[in-house]
Amino acid sequence: MKPEFLQQYVDKFTKWATDFAPKILIAIAILVVGFWLVKVISNLLKKLMTRLKVDETLKGFSIDLLNMVMKFGVILATVMKLGIVKESMLIAAIGAMAFAVGMALQGSLGNFAGGALIMIFKPFKVGDLIEAQGVFGEVQEIQIFNTRLLTPSNKTAFIPNGALSNGNVINYSTKGQFRVDLTIGISYNSDIKKAKKILLEVMNRNPNVLQNPAPTVNVKELADSAVNLAVRPWTKPSVYWDVYFDTLEECKIALDAAGIEIPFPQRDIHVFEHKK
Repeated sequence: MKPEFLQQYVDKFTKWATDFAPKILIAIAILVVGFWLVKVISNLLKKLMTRLKVDETLKGFSIDLLNMVMKFGVILATVMKLGIVKESMLIAAIGAMAFAVGMALQGSLGNFAGGALIMIFKPFKVGDLIEAQGVFGEVQEIQIFNTRLLTPSNKTAFIPNGALSNGNVINYSTKGQFRVDLTIGISYNSDIKKAKKILLEVMNRNPNVLQNPAPTVNVKELADSAVNLAVRPWTKPSVYWDVYFDTLEECKIALDAAGIEIPFPQRDIHVFEHKK
């Protein structure tokens, strides 16, 4: 290649870089400053909603949605500033991309719509204890597409909002009271009334057990090897597992101390001798 041709390409590149470099710098500045402003606005909005005591469910959903919209606007402004494509072409490209993304993300759009339905009808809110889609846990956050639950084993579960809005949801926190269902068996030789009195005393001593509704003990079943008692303490959803485990342990200790047997499963075997 001749030197004059090489110099020509160098001059063209230098001219292009000189003309385009300011646009690149401005576009980078728009991107950096824009994302910074998005973060600042989101934090300010979060503080404002906290001060106004906006519902946690609405606060988290609104901030996530606003973040997504503002970030998209920043990216759009950056591309337009670069001037790589004309505005008409950019609008057409955005339309085509929106159509393609919409077709590819039909499930995600359904989840977004599901999130909107949850916000409108409020079958549950942040902090509620729910059971849905085979998962039991406390609602930690309702996001744009998913709802985050914390299970009793401290695992985080993400459930699509579309499934939550269309499926069955059991909300244990609506009434603020939760019944713990336990079954404790005693021997057929034991005094049922005495056992019931002991079990009621155990539940009444527990500060996490509610007195209204009052705990109950009733004969549930005359089983093969035991008289099964239905032990029913009421409590708040936040301390459900504490009451569940504490009641089981304290009932066993109290029955042992009173000499009331909790029998093992038994089976009678009859042996017949066949004489020849």
